[in-house]
Amino acid sequence: MRTIIFQALEFTVLIPGMLLAYLPVNSSLKQKPKKMIAWMLPLLVIISFLSGFVCNRFHLSTRMILLPLLFLTFILYQATLRISLWKSVSIYLAVCAVFSCFNSLARATSAMLSFNSEEQAFSGFSVFAVLYNIFCILFVILIWHPASHVVKDMVEDENLAQTWYVFWVLPVLIIGLNLVLIPKYNTILHTQRFLHGYIVIVYALLLILALFYTMFLMMANILNKNQKLQQENLFLSVQQERYENLRSAIEEARQARHDIRHHFVQLSVMAEDGNLEKIKDYLQNAMDKIPGFDFHFCENQSVDNVIGYYYALAQKEEIPFDARVDLPQELSVDEMDLCLILSNLLENALEASRKTTMSRQQILLEIRQHSASLLLIRVENNFDGIIKEKSHLLHSTKRKGLGIGTQSVRRMAEKNDGSCNFTYENGVFTAKIMLRATL
Repeated sequence: MRTIIFQALEFTVLIPGMLLAYLPVNSSLKQKPKKMIAWMLPLLVIISFLSGFVCNRFHLSTRMILLPLLFLTFILYQATLRISLWKSVSIYLAVCAVFSCFNSLARATSAMLSFNSEEQAFSGFSVFAVLYNIFCILFVILIWHPASHVVKDMVEDENLAQTWYVFWVLPVLIIGLNLVLIPKYNTILHTQRFLHGYIVIVYALLLILALFYTMFLMMANILNKNQKLQQENLFLSVQQERYENLRSAIEEARQARHDIRHHFVQLSVMAEDGNLEKIKDYLQNAMDKIPGFDFHFCENQSVDNVIGYYYALAQKEEIPFDARVDLPQELSVDEMDLCLILSNLLENALEASRKTTMSRQQILLEIRQHSASLLLIRVENNFDGIIKEKSHLLHSTKRKGLGIGTQSVRRMAEKNDGSCNFTYENGVFTAKIMLRATL
């Protein structure tokens, strides 16, 4: 029985190993952590002792059981996550590579402790299995914070998607080398020269692995900063262009209202002369020059102009647009931020509608003041195709990276102490925005 227990201890390292593999991806779990621990921990304990029993009963090497067991636990690992296969493979192999080095280190340490007792070397009663578990548990405790913060940020960063395709190469080589280094006969490590060389190689492999992981993290950090800088530049350029278009549209609407007063004066003079034909010609020319988005939706002129601009575009393309707006002239939130949010949301809604069949085209806008400090916005539109979403963030369908419009809305909502929520179901995309006034 004691032999089975010590052999089972070689497999119980699966528990700290799986824990370490889950730390960087805890936000991508398909189940709640407590629920997963409740069924996975007993399962891994049972698997470990069953594996120890099989090794003892049929006189098998632990390596013969460990490799297929690692494959099965990886399938379990991947099935409980919402991340790409390449990322899960890379993380799992990275943990296996480190633990394989600790396996060799535990063998060397065990051989040193029992150097003058060859009968105990690597037997079922040796300290190897205990040392192996201790090294792995201590490593998990040591690496807990970096794994759950620094590595987690890297895993969640979609800018490094291509990098994960080559990350697995070195961990696989390290695992292979450690497997090759395991001596065929246990007493070999009790040769002093061989033991010294074995220890040097094990430490060298650990150092290489540590340097590789450090360089990968540094490279990931540099790539992340460069990519974010490019996204910021793109974001600013797109938003600047959108802002200029919006300002131009608002100015044109204001100018149109100003011109109407002048037209009324001219028409009044012509009416006194009784020249009906001249009045008709003048009206036709004036109508051609007035922008076609002079509609009235609310008391606030800037918001009214923005909605009118996109309403006119929708009418021109025969896209049904239902606007239900109830806003006073003076807003409790930042007027320009609100206009930019509406501009982004309605621009996206129009783009999605253009790609949708005519029978399904529909845009719904609702804006209301919920209280003195809260303003609520809802934009709905039908869509055809696929919404790209990763890690609860919407990605652009026109370029790589996050969607500029939705990111802009999210930032301005947060700037105004608010929140935003984007949902899509049954071909309907819904954006809900809450802005909070600073009273």
